[in-house]
This record gives sequence, structure tokens and C-alpha cells, in this order.
Amino acid sequence: MRKNLSLAAVTTAAALALVACGGVENTAGGGSDSGDYPSGAVEMPVGASAGGSSDLISRQVAQGLSDELGGTFSVINREGANGALAAAEVAKAEADGSTISVQNASLYAITPLAVGEDEVTNIEDFDVVQGVSRDDYVLVASKGSGFTAVDDFANADGKITYGTTGVGTGAQLACALTFNVNDTPAEAIPFDGGAPALTALLGNQVDTACLQVGEAVENIESGKIVPLVVFGPERVEFLPDVPTAQEQGLDVEVSQYRFMTVPKGTPQDVQDAIAEAMQATFETEEYKAFNEQNNLTPLEVSGDEIVTMLEEDKQRYADLVEEYGIDLGDAS
Repeated sequence: MRKNLSLAAVTTAAALALVACGGVENTAGGGSDSGDYPSGAVEMPVGASAGGSSDLISRQVAQGLSDELGGTFSVINREGANGALAAAEVAKAEADGSTISVQNASLYAITPLAVGEDEVTNIEDFDVVQGVSRDDYVLVASKGSGFTAVDDFANADGKITYGTTGVGTGAQLACALTFNVNDTPAEAIPFDGGAPALTALLGNQVDTACLQVGEAVENIESGKIVPLVVFGPERVEFLPDVPTAQEQGLDVEVSQYRFMTVPKGTPQDVQDAIAEAMQATFETEEYKAFNEQNNLTPLEVSGDEIVTMLEEDKQRYADLVEEYGIDLGDAS
């Protein structure tokens, strides 16, 4: 079995490398055709805590932008509300490229189904510059639950508990759909991120959990938790023996993906410089190794393609939530 380096394993190194300087800096000459971006320090708010997948991806992209364009790209953690706090900061910033952010799809495709209209973050407040990568979800069971396949749920005594990474997230939707499609009595236990949900699962405090593959793969490979199903459109390269939900007869396809955004109205030459630098970063062996180590699937498509995906996913998720009568705003 191939050895994977988990997200948790690189957390300490990332924190030690970045805590002193607060970002990534390179004073080499700029690499964009515009020749004048960045003209100063660039802030990159990320809606996640240090060490999570969104944080690590943002820092890797920041390093690449610094290498390609010169200057300082500082990742700033603004965790909370599934990325809404960081997004609000970017939306209100000057549209000059001094504030940019790698954001997650669930904030725009899933969270609107769980919050009031006045709390919805609108993708139209941003220009989407470039796709980055996809991070698949996996439903895992605790060893104590005795579950080894989705079919085992039919024989469960009472409600099955499932941990999620918060309200309005892809983890919540994937699990809720799985249990509702199967008409299985279940109770959601929301946690503030994948790490505490995994800890609860390892301690047999919950029966199952929906986690991002990178958060779960190390404990799957060590046999501490049991993978049941993945929620992407096809099997995950890093868990080739785990069937998809569709293969199990479940109409459930949910994935997380991330993309670079800037405030609405940011000059096109600035957007182009960022996109070109990101594309150059994606081609480096260092970045390819980062994706491999963190179980990430490249989604290096244009910003326009990302917007189309978001619109399609939001409608698809809304239809499924309505069909199965799911209330994402209710954690229970």
C-alpha cells in the first residue's frame, strides 16, 4: 500500500515555517507580463484554521505566487462560518489585487441551503480567477460501530450518529443525503472541523463521520477506522478499493473544490498575472508532490468554468435537499 503523508503530518512543519514571518516572501523580480503586480504586500485571508486543507492549499499557492511574481503573499486565518468571515473581508477589500483568497465551493453551493437569505455569501461579489483542486469526502465508521459497508446500516440498533465538519458543509450534506436516501434513522453531530470529528470517531464517540479524504486516509490505512463509501464522481485514486455512493445505489455526489478569488472589479491585468503565476506553480514538481501528499485532485480550470460548476452544483444540491426533505440548518 502506498504511503501517504496526511494533512495532519504537515501541520507542524507549516506552522513552524510560517509563524515567524506570517506569510511567504520572495524579493526576486516579478514574473508577470504586467510587470507591476504586486506593487506591495498581498493578504490572503483563508476561512479555516491553521493546518486544515484550505489553509495548507492557500499557503502552497502563496509560495508559488511569491516565487513567480516576487513580493509578499501572507496567509491570514479567518476561520468561522464555513469561510464566510474570510469571504466578507475579501469582498470589502480594495479591488486592486492587494487582497485575494482561495475559497471553497461549499460556501456558495451548500451553505446557502443552511442559512437565512441575509447570511448568504454571493459569488457575484467576487471575480473568480482560477480553479485549484478538488478534495473528496469519504464516509468512515468507527471500529466500535461494527459497520463495514453501507448495507450494515439496515441492521443498526437505534439511531446512527454521524460527525460532520459543521453546518452548511459538504461533509454535512454528504452524510445527511446518505442516511436519508437509505431511510436510515441517524443523528448529526457537528464539529468545528475535520480534526475534532476524527478524534470523536477514533474514540467511538460517534458511529460514523464524513471527512475529507486527506483528513482520514492515514487512519484508514492504519486500520483504525473503516471506509464505507466515497462521494466523488468516480473512485478516489488514494482509496481505490472504496466504492462510490453511486456504485452503492445512492444518488449522492458531493465534493469540495477550491478556487482563487479577488474582489469584484479587480483589473484584468492583475487577474491575468495571478492566473498565469498559478498555472506556472501547478506545473512545478513541488506543487504536484504537494497534491499527491495531501490526496488532492487537480481542478486547474478557468474561473468561468468554476462559476458554471458552482451554479450547477447549487441547483443539484437544492433539488436533492428538497427531494429528501433535509433541513441542513437543523444539526440534529
